[in-house]
Amino acid sequence: MSEVYATRRRRLREQCQASGSAAALISRPANVRYLAGTAPRGAVLLLGKADDVLLCAGPPDDRPAEGRPDDALRVQTLPGTAGDPAVAAADLAEAGRADTLAVEEHHLTVARHRAIRSVVPRLRLTDLGGVVEQLRVVKDEEEISCLRIGAEIADQALGELLESILVGRTERHLALELERRLVDHGADGPAFPTSVATGPNAGRRGHRPTDRRVEEGDFLSVCLGAAYRGYRCEIGRTFVIGTSPADWQIELYDLVFAAQRAGRENLVPGAACRDVDRAARQVLDSAGHAEGLPPLTGHGVGLEIDEDPVLAPAAMGKLDACVPVTVEPGVHLPGRGGVRIDDTLVVRPEADGGPELLTITTKELLAL
Repeated sequence: MSEVYATRRRRLREQCQASGSAAALISRPANVRYLAGTAPRGAVLLLGKADDVLLCAGPPDDRPAEGRPDDALRVQTLPGTAGDPAVAAADLAEAGRADTLAVEEHHLTVARHRAIRSVVPRLRLTDLGGVVEQLRVVKDEEEISCLRIGAEIADQALGELLESILVGRTERHLALELERRLVDHGADGPAFPTSVATGPNAGRRGHRPTDRRVEEGDFLSVCLGAAYRGYRCEIGRTFVIGTSPADWQIELYDLVFAAQRAGRENLVPGAACRDVDRAARQVLDSAGHAEGLPPLTGHGVGLEIDEDPVLAPAAMGKLDACVPVTVEPGVHLPGRGGVRIDDTLVVRPEADGGPELLTITTKELLAL
């Protein structure tokens, strides 16, 4: 992996030099981990003129889930409470005769920015923007392998839950059990707070579990994800509890399933992000559900659960091969409940079999 991290830093250095910056300060944790192999709390990465340094407030954590520093990278731990690694990095950049330092203004706090300026007033600070985030969009096969394992863990946890007795248990209890099962199967932890929604809550995007108990005839929608070696995936499914689904439940489920399939089928290299969203959204619009639809159909995943690209009506850009995204349309009917179906896939060319589905739990409407 050392060569992988070195290549990533080289690509970033080339972009910095092309924009006139001799050095760059990376402070966003996911970006630090992408370039350095690990991101201890508060750590920053300095890409200098001569060498690169990971500056930490304390010794890096040696747990596998936290990653480990690239062997080719110099690690500098500040003694005791010696101050802010970002300020120390800027001081180091100036000592290395850099005259310009690119910083991640979208992540660096105003207080941190002011502290850097006070220590190195002669160093010109420029905005690095989202350069690292853009480098992270296309994943290598090692990254995709981590996502694939995370998806397998999430599938396992969900599959085991479906085999248990659900009636009478609360949303909160089920969510906690799912998160425990994720860890039991080898996840670092949940990729995001697990959502379990029943009855009138079902199908609501971002629902926070409550003490509502599962009842016969409910829709039950679940959205969970596993983090594995820092990489995060997502899966969402909807089921009916206890009895055979009602006609309206079957109709709504089939509609959302058709929308999700339309989105998945459009995941090809070169497809406009907005066109993928449109393909799924039109299915729901044509059935009279234009109002109240989620603002997006999907998003990228990786070291963060919400990454570029975004699959939304106003999204810019096109998809590349080896980009993992979610496709997650849903419909929520106030007072009745709803359906959400969510998969993580990797964009692949047709010659390679088309989009690779990572989350494989059945999408059949099951009565549990």
